[in-house]
Amino acid sequence: MLTVLLILIPLVTGLITFGLKGPAAKVFSLLSSLASLVVAVIAWQQFSAAPESLQFTQSWIPQLGSQFNVGLDGMGTMLCLLTAISFPLIFITVYNRDYEKPGAFYGLMLLSQAGLIGVFTAYDALLFYVFWELALIPVYFLCSMWGGERAVPVTFKFFVYTFAGSLLMLVGIIYIYFQTPDHSFSWTSFTSLQLSTQDQSWLFWLFFVAFAIKMPVFPFHTWQPDTYEQSPTPVTMVLSGIMVKMGLFGVIRWLLPVLPQGAFMWQEVAIVLSIIGIIYASCIAIMQSDLKRLIAYSSIAHIGLMSAAIFANNEQSMQGVQVQMFNHGINIIGLWIVVEIIQNRLNIKNMSEMGGIASYAPKLAIVLVVVSLANIALPLTNGFIGEFLMFSGLFQYNAWFAAIAGLAIILAAVYMLRMLQKVIFGEANALTATTTDLKSGEMLAIGAVIVVIFFLGVYPKPLLELVHSTTAIVNATAWVK
Repeated sequence: MLTVLLILIPLVTGLITFGLKGPAAKVFSLLSSLASLVVAVIAWQQFSAAPESLQFTQSWIPQLGSQFNVGLDGMGTMLCLLTAISFPLIFITVYNRDYEKPGAFYGLMLLSQAGLIGVFTAYDALLFYVFWELALIPVYFLCSMWGGERAVPVTFKFFVYTFAGSLLMLVGIIYIYFQTPDHSFSWTSFTSLQLSTQDQSWLFWLFFVAFAIKMPVFPFHTWQPDTYEQSPTPVTMVLSGIMVKMGLFGVIRWLLPVLPQGAFMWQEVAIVLSIIGIIYASCIAIMQSDLKRLIAYSSIAHIGLMSAAIFANNEQSMQGVQVQMFNHGINIIGLWIVVEIIQNRLNIKNMSEMGGIASYAPKLAIVLVVVSLANIALPLTNGFIGEFLMFSGLFQYNAWFAAIAGLAIILAAVYMLRMLQKVIFGEANALTATTTDLKSGEMLAIGAVIVVIFFLGVYPKPLLELVHSTTAIVNATAWVK
């Protein structure tokens, strides 16, 4: 029942929040997210002791052979924990911000959390698709109603991209469903099915495009920078910290085990597209003057490396990807917390208008430096171990691919250090001289991020052990049919 609770808490409280007004909405949503965090931590502990107790199956649509089948493996537990950690951090960061129609805003945020948890726990393909859409729809309304001045056309583009990808995936799911002997949507039926190589070849693209749009991977990325820029920062945190992991998760949970020969046939193409995205996004990030767009392109580069490592498909690369999904989520949310604080203080996003913040807000400057160094995977930060494993796995597959992708390390250092130079160092101007340092709530949120960065940087063993079982299952089922 713990897995069901992880979905029900944000779903039910999100619906209740729609009826609340004023401060009551933000207080209630924060309490809801904290309750989800407690359940996620208990589920994490339960996974170590008795993982079978986290599986739940109930008849859902028997006429179609679909069940409400949810459960947690190591990767699912890790991503549910990431989601449960992220939402309280987001709500604490924006606690002093006032949003128009707060009941609707916070209600939609909680519904998106329910959809995300559902995606990470579903073991039924039809249920997976339903939660995939449930996570998308609230974000569409959040972006369009509370976004910037170009929010409506930008959000429409985002919706068209992601919805088109979802429909492709649905076609693939339905086709595979009709090939199963028992006409079932269960993960077990899908992964045990022996599809022909020809079928797997074209089905691969139906699933891959849907997941590549969500990540996003080049050339399916064009919706992302504008959406990140125009969305309210709490929504951008959800998009970049958690929602992009849906695509990576989908490849590992569904695409590789269900279509192993298709993945093998198109493996090199997927890696090449991912590496192009790494270099392309890193170069554009260097040229950015808008702080939000810089972080958006930075995220594309990091996700590109994770995508390449997935298709390298060896134990080290797969373990590195899963570890990095968690660590990237923590680090990118840390960056967005700082961006939200700076934007709230100065009401600007252009880095050329900033500078000298370190003289007036030293704590804010220190946390930005720490999170930025974690984002470029400096040793003793949480980003290092996952990136090291991914490059090691990619090198085992192809040394040239690893060398080209490795340019991302240099480019990441360039754009992150350039950002630090423009934002916090140098001479202050009349605007930045008014910057105040971190407040208690802000310090609580970013302090939690800093603790995770250094703890997992020094001692990554708990995370490695958590994802080990999923790595073993993927290696045992993928590309052997």
